[in-house]
Amino acid sequence: MVTHDVLIIGGGLSGMRAAVEAARSGLDVAVVSKVHPVRSHSVAAQGGINAALREDDSWEDHMYDTVKGSDFLADQDAVKVLCESAPGEIAELEAMGAIFSRDDQGRIAQRPFGGAGYPRASYLADRTGHALLHVIFEQLLKHDVAIYEEWHVVSIVTAIDGEGNKVACGVIALEILTGKLHRIRAKSVIIATGGYGRVFSSTTNAITSTGDGMGLAMEVGVPLKDMEFVQFHPTTLKRTGLLITEGARGEGGYLLNSKGERFMERYAPNKLELASRDVVSRAEQTEINEGRGVNGCVLLDLRHLGEEKIKERLPQIRDISIKFAGVDPIKEPIPIRPGAHYSMGGIMVDIDCRTVVNGLFATGESACVSVHGANRLGGNSLLEAVVFGRRSGAAAADFALTRATHGVASEEILDGALSKASHDIALILKRRGGESVAAVSADAKRIMQDKCSVYRDEATLKKALEEMADIKKRLANVTLRDRGESFNMELTMLLELEHLVALSEAILTSAIARKESRGAHSRVDFPRRNDEDWLKHTLIYKDDAGFRLEYKDVSITDLQPEERKY
Repeated sequence: MVTHDVLIIGGGLSGMRAAVEAARSGLDVAVVSKVHPVRSHSVAAQGGINAALREDDSWEDHMYDTVKGSDFLADQDAVKVLCESAPGEIAELEAMGAIFSRDDQGRIAQRPFGGAGYPRASYLADRTGHALLHVIFEQLLKHDVAIYEEWHVVSIVTAIDGEGNKVACGVIALEILTGKLHRIRAKSVIIATGGYGRVFSSTTNAITSTGDGMGLAMEVGVPLKDMEFVQFHPTTLKRTGLLITEGARGEGGYLLNSKGERFMERYAPNKLELASRDVVSRAEQTEINEGRGVNGCVLLDLRHLGEEKIKERLPQIRDISIKFAGVDPIKEPIPIRPGAHYSMGGIMVDIDCRTVVNGLFATGESACVSVHGANRLGGNSLLEAVVFGRRSGAAAADFALTRATHGVASEEILDGALSKASHDIALILKRRGGESVAAVSADAKRIMQDKCSVYRDEATLKKALEEMADIKKRLANVTLRDRGESFNMELTMLLELEHLVALSEAILTSAIARKESRGAHSRVDFPRRNDEDWLKHTLIYKDDAGFRLEYKDVSITDLQPEERKY
């Protein structure tokens, strides 16, 4: 059995930032990740990270834009923490070695992003996430954080303390190289496993974005929050779902329909292409649905920006477009459409990232501290990762320091969890005559893509939930073709699929219940936002009987809900 003070599940930007902060307390800290940390999905973030850095900008304006963008569902106490902390986080990232792009005055360059009243997205060309991830990884090495790479966590271990409270005390993890299960004991555990974009068949997310942490949290009784709110990014490539950064529109790109019209003039006459993401995605889908699309897409036109600007500020976008769409944006428009991108919902936590289980924390996209509400602004995800990564690391370290020993985390409890995990995997490996993981996975993702996308209605959502019940039955009989121990990726794919199916049910159940349209949750049968009945958070719990819903008030401090216009 391996023992640490603080254990982080997930090696992306938020998880590594948490590890660095916890290590600064002098504790023994470890990260367990199913991929090498610099291969985490944070590497795909392109366009920028928000912060009010200029004298004519302010964190209060940043907060207003964020709350408005959230369609007033964000918790304003949490948004204040996010926006007020932002300038200091940028300064620290720069001190760590982040080489931000600069403007003509030598200051950190900033570009406009959708839904923002000021160009406050700091960037490193169009590889912002890639650069920041490597910078934080260097800090991980500097602070001697232990790294278990290519280890897949199969369960979180909890125990009951002397006061009758459930306490996290470690994890059971599968070492992918050998196929062996391991016990990792810890005084506190942080979930930082990212989002669940792979619920859908078309997504900007990496194949590793399977919502593992959210699924693991539900298994130990932690509720998920606001799962009906799934962001569809307006600009993804049709065939691959690859992301075309919002920075392309921030630099001045146009959206065109088959008639050559800048159609955003009809939907957001003031902000045009830089309206909030949910507004732009719905506009694009409407153009496509009403026959003004181009082979199921619309067009992103960058040609007027000129060759020099595209090569300097959007080099990766040009490369992606050429390689994956056969289009050079210097010469012709890029075909794009909305694609599943981000989870506003996640594990319910407070502003210090604590869950309802003592010693268990969550941060980043896997968590819902609710700074995004019903819709996230571009540039706020990387910011959330570093702000609440830092806060989760500090809080988990503080909790670990209060536990002189591992207390309730006895070897007997961890041994029992190891035996259960071994038994469950053995049963999977013994199955015969069932379907393949790939076949069931493809059908599950198709259901979500077809029936729970940009526009929704009750009948379609209920049909999707019925079909997902059938997927669960099929899932229980899936048979693996690979029965080996080393790098059995079919096994890990099945473990991931179990989480994806559970999360699909959570999304559908929450979406059916919310009878209004707000942010990314757009119901054609309830097209209006309804603050009187639905200005509240959805909480969903999973137990032996299935799923149950509860609701929680939104934290409103300074900004009263108003009609959202762009």
